[in-house]
Amino acid sequence: MKNSESSTHRRRFLKSVVAGVAIGSSGVQVRLAEGADNQKGQTPAVFPELAKGEVLRTDGELISEEALRESARTIPVAGQSDVLVCGGGPAGIGAALAAARAGASVQLIEVGGCLGGVWTAGLLTKILNGGGKAGVMQELLSDLAERGSSVARETSGTVYDPELMKLLLEEKCVEAGVKIQLHTRLVGTITDQRNRITAIITESKSGRQAWVAQRFIDCTGDGDLAAQAGCQFDVGIGSQCECQPMSLIALLTGIEPSEVTEFIRENGSAAKSRLLKLMRGAGIKPSYRAPTLRHLHSGIFSLMTNHEYGVSATDAGQITEATIRARAEVHAIVHDLRKLGGPWSNLAVVATAEQIGVREGRRIRGRYTITGNDIITGLRHKDAVCRANFAIDVHNVFPDGSNPADVKRYRSAGVKAYDIPLPALIAADVDGLMMAGRCISGDFIAHSSYRVTGNSVPMGEAAGLTSVASLKQGVMPHELSWDTVQKAT
Repeated sequence: MKNSESSTHRRRFLKSVVAGVAIGSSGVQVRLAEGADNQKGQTPAVFPELAKGEVLRTDGELISEEALRESARTIPVAGQSDVLVCGGGPAGIGAALAAARAGASVQLIEVGGCLGGVWTAGLLTKILNGGGKAGVMQELLSDLAERGSSVARETSGTVYDPELMKLLLEEKCVEAGVKIQLHTRLVGTITDQRNRITAIITESKSGRQAWVAQRFIDCTGDGDLAAQAGCQFDVGIGSQCECQPMSLIALLTGIEPSEVTEFIRENGSAAKSRLLKLMRGAGIKPSYRAPTLRHLHSGIFSLMTNHEYGVSATDAGQITEATIRARAEVHAIVHDLRKLGGPWSNLAVVATAEQIGVREGRRIRGRYTITGNDIITGLRHKDAVCRANFAIDVHNVFPDGSNPADVKRYRSAGVKAYDIPLPALIAADVDGLMMAGRCISGDFIAHSSYRVTGNSVPMGEAAGLTSVASLKQGVMPHELSWDTVQKAT
């Protein structure tokens, strides 16, 4: 969509909204707290000039060896929009593009230095369960196949170049009119008396800032926005909240595809066991027992051969330690493979992922919870936003290669194609908040199937469209059926 077309859609959207619903930068009303600096007779707040390197200083006092009390301060509102999306990964891209193309003003907040999340910063290089999905997912696969390598064409865009993905996502969001803010982390939310989010708080090089919107979509993967808003959630399985392990993926070069054909995943599922046998024969014991090598293009490969067990996705200290361990393991494995000689003689690491791959964080309680029974019986739901059929993909939870007992039972039953219902994308505890991606409402077993990125995109698209439809109808998202959403957008 060209800029002129985007403006036309925006005007149409504004005209279609029910009278009395305040939207857009000129319509959002920010209620100021009593005693705020800019009330009549008081000195207006003065904010730093970022271009001059000024900062909004923090004041407070150290009250013990373990705690500091921060003083209250006035925070600048950096942006206002109809829809605000937290997280620019696969789900966030779907949400932002769908909402913007439906005519809403959209602000996208992303903690990394690029869009794409695990696709790009995480170097995933493979889109799972994306086939058969319409809309944004099919659009992306088509573009990746058309603009990518011969491997991308042969795999219908599902094996992709992370650098091309970065560029493609930026182009699409800019063209749709999405406002993008990178290098920015969500650190808090503000809710009103009706328990609706009115603003979020972020931290970045620009300091502490507020962002105001009418509808919010949590696409953070770990459910950070919903948790900050006070939503209930579940983590992992059992009383110890055991989660699937994390993996750090790397890009490699120095080998010829024709000389390692039997080890390339796209040449057959047996490639994993062959690579593991090769590694063990060389005295290498990878922490991931199904090492995966993919050829991307031009002698560039991706390698996933690492598992980090027992790491909390919401503990920065643990994630840091896991990343350091994982990077050391990847380099050690490459070093030892190189000593095999032959086709491996010049093997080298091009890059390791900026972001370790997290499979599990919070699962936010929604207005419907997808269960293991739903996915083995083939759930059909009147408000289905898409259909999924990916296997129960639980990477072994425990370092000895074992899993909770339920995993074997559900795997033996097998997955039947099932619906992802709209209510599973709508927060149960905070009105006006939606989720998309792996943080939607589901149990441990169901999550292991729907969490893959080919499902995240249509979830995000549905959340974006529902948010826009709710503004047009002057209601909350939970008051809409999927049929009503489709007709309204």
